Amino acid sequence: MFDKSLKYSFAAQKRERHRLLRVILTLVVLYLIYNLITAFFFSSWVLNNNTMQPGLQSGDRLVVVSAALPSFFAKIKKSDSAIPFKRGNIVLINTADKNKQNRFLTAVDGVLRFFTAQQVSIFGSQEHLYIKRLIGLPGDEISMTNFVIRVRPAGDTWTLTEFELSDRPYYPHIPQMPALWDNSLPFSGNMEPIVLGADECFIVSDDRGNTGDSRTWGPIRTGEIIGRPVFRYWPPGRIGRP
Repeated sequence: MFDKSLKYSFAAQKRERHRLLRVILTLVVLYLIYNLITAFFFSSWVLNNNTMQPGLQSGDRLVVVSAALPSFFAKIKKSDSAIPFKRGNIVLINTADKNKQNRFLTAVDGVLRFFTAQQVSIFGSQEHLYIKRLIGLPGDEISMTNFVIRVRPAGDTWTLTEFELSDRPYYPHIPQMPALWDNSLPFSGNMEPIVLGADECFIVSDDRGNTGDSRTWGPIRTGEIIGRPVFRYWPPGRIGRP
């Protein structure tokens, strides 16, 4: 009886309330830290399609470095390009229209992903987020022959293949087109030259048989590039730089 009375005493109830408040405050602080880290430094990402084969495959887990801080410092330094990435880099892009996003649902989704280690999202597979390869920067002239991109960098008179402009090798999957599939038909593997605008980039899939990229969408805005995958930590047999 004495112990039970202590449990329901005012002092005991006050301690319980303080303990609950400390737990809630701790969770709030952890959530804010989590959002700061993922927004400005790095986050974890799971690839859920095979559009980047053969280099990346569905199920690969990647550490993605945010573009927020590098872009901010590039703008402060007034560099020629506020894009902290190079041609040939793999990038994470966000094609969602931010003006149409429901802020409440976005906040709820952030909480849900926080408590489920990013395994669950109310937006399903997040179809507005894609991992692609950055091929062209603002001002570049882009063309394509047999699924291989050729680039004339802004201000230059010469044109090089995408592979010559990349700082490390990669090997896209080039599909074999039917013999009677000519240039007048869609997705022939050839593209007439286009010149990117001052705020435009050109991105493609490594699986060139997949056309969900700038070949069909058109160029993307530089602000749609939100990060760069820098390390693959799963599966164990393919750990390393993607």
